[in-house]
Amino acid sequence: MRYDAIIAETIGIRGHGDELIEAYTARPLDPGPHPGMIVIHHMPGYDRESKEITRRFATMGYSAICPNLYTREAPDAEPDDAAATARAQGGVPDERFAGDAAGAARWLRSLANATGAVGVIGYCSGGRQAVLTGIEVDVQAAVDCYGAFVVGTPPEGFPLQVAPLADRIPELGAPLLGLFGNDDSYPSPEQVDELEKLLQEHGKTYEFHRYDGAGHAFFSVDRPAYRPEAAVDGWQRVEAFLARHLVTDVVGSN
Repeated sequence: MRYDAIIAETIGIRGHGDELIEAYTARPLDPGPHPGMIVIHHMPGYDRESKEITRRFATMGYSAICPNLYTREAPDAEPDDAAATARAQGGVPDERFAGDAAGAARWLRSLANATGAVGVIGYCSGGRQAVLTGIEVDVQAAVDCYGAFVVGTPPEGFPLQVAPLADRIPELGAPLLGLFGNDDSYPSPEQVDELEKLLQEHGKTYEFHRYDGAGHAFFSVDRPAYRPEAAVDGWQRVEAFLARHLVTDVVGSN
C-alpha cells in the first residue's frame, strides 16, 4: 500500500530584515526527498484559495510554503482587511518582498528531506513577484500566472504601485513559464508580447501559453473569472514544467 499523506500548518519564518513573518506550509509525509515550491498569493491576500493551492503542491510531491506578505501591515487580520491595508499602501515593496521570498527558499532548503531545488509560482500581483523572485532569489523554476506590470506601468490610481521589471529581465536566472488570458487588461496581450520579446532578446528559457476567452484570475475557482478549460490546461502545463526543471534536471545533474 502506497502511503499518501500531507501535513499542513501555519508557521513562522525569517523574512526580510530577519523579521518573523507568518507562512502556511504543506508537505508530503513520505520520506522523500522532495523539491520545494514557494506559492505567492494574489493581491486579494493570504486567503483560503492560496492555502488550497499550497496543499495541492504537497499532493504533487513538493514541500510548499506560502508566506503571508501582509504580515507586517495587518497581523492576524482577515484576508480582505489585510489586502485593503496593503492596497492603500500601493502593495508590497519589492525589496521587502525579495527578502521574504529568500527566507521562504531558505526554509524549504533547511528541511531534512529537501532536494535543494526550489520553484516559485505567483498569481496576479504574485505573478510579477514570481518573476522578481527569479531575478533576486536562487530558484530553479518560476511560474508567472497573469502577473501585471512585469512590463508597463500601473495607471494613476491603480491599487498596485510598482515599477516594471523590463530592464531587469537580463538578470532572470530561472526558466519561466507564463500563463495568460487573452481577455486580460493587466497584463494585456500586447504587454505579454513585449515580455516575450525581451526574453527572446536576452536568450532566456521560457514557455508561454495564452488562452482565448479567459481574462485575469482564470485559475480562481470561486470567482466569475474562472475558466475551467484554461485552468485545467494551465495546471497540466505547471506540472510538466516543474517536473522538468525541479525533478528531471536535478536528477540528471547528480
